[in-house]
Amino acid sequence: MKTITIKRILLSLVLLLSLPLPAQAQELIAGKSFGKAKNEMVVTFAAPVDRAVVEDPANYQVYEEQDPDIKLELAKVVLADDQKTATLSFKEPLNARLPHVVTIKSLDESGAAATFKVMKPYLGYLLSILVSALLINNFVFTKYLGLCVFFGTSKRKDTAKGMGLTFTMVIVVSAIMSWFFYQFILKPYDLNFLQIVVFIGLVSLTVQAVDTVLRKVNPALFNAFGVYLVLVIANCVIIAVPLILADNEYNFLESFMLALGAGGGFLLALYLMSSVRERMELANIPTTFKGVPIAFIVAGQFALAFLGFSGLTLF
Repeated sequence: MKTITIKRILLSLVLLLSLPLPAQAQELIAGKSFGKAKNEMVVTFAAPVDRAVVEDPANYQVYEEQDPDIKLELAKVVLADDQKTATLSFKEPLNARLPHVVTIKSLDESGAAATFKVMKPYLGYLLSILVSALLINNFVFTKYLGLCVFFGTSKRKDTAKGMGLTFTMVIVVSAIMSWFFYQFILKPYDLNFLQIVVFIGLVSLTVQAVDTVLRKVNPALFNAFGVYLVLVIANCVIIAVPLILADNEYNFLESFMLALGAGGGFLLALYLMSSVRERMELANIPTTFKGVPIAFIVAGQFALAFLGFSGLTLF
């Protein structure tokens, strides 16, 4: 027993002594950002570093935070003459919208490794989540989700605007509730396998609340929605958002921006489509194309137009 106790004490001492090592290496990192080229990162050190260590790509491990199993291939590292600024060039362009985790081995004399994140300024990161869900990865025109409600409520602009606003409100509320349940109940108690069941229940609860309020406050808008308000429960977009925020481990603000962008994107898609469909009623369209066929063709053209936002980087 005494031998085991001594071993445990020695092991604890070794662990305590090893703790400052990563901290020392971490203090060497004074700045990090994405470079001007799409395949570059720039790391600034607080003090001159060993050129042989820093310029050796084998000492690096880089991956996107949400895909730790996929390592990014580093082509070369160039250290500036002052030995403080290193430019990392990768073989493939980087997805600057996502945080990247970088580990540099043997960075200081003690041999400790430094691990840090490279990401855009946080406000720009939040806005990039919003713009991505709104335009670049619009759930209707690029992911083809929620098409049932989309075609059903895009005949009139008034209905489209009301449905879009209601959908945005429902998706924001349900996403926030889903985030709380995921972070404080499902995740701590290892109940992730219940994600879909819990998220569907929360969406149903939110839709029922909106249904009751709308029936009392605005009966005309409630009648205009008809069966489509109930169909919000089965809308793929409203289920996809909680699953995405759980998969990406988004925090509260990031989840809010994702839900707001998804709802805004759906509202935008509805308004654009309803504007065209109202004008098409006055157009001379062949009989065989009237109704749903021409609506599918127009939606396809919008989808092609939204593909133009692919690769857009604003922040």
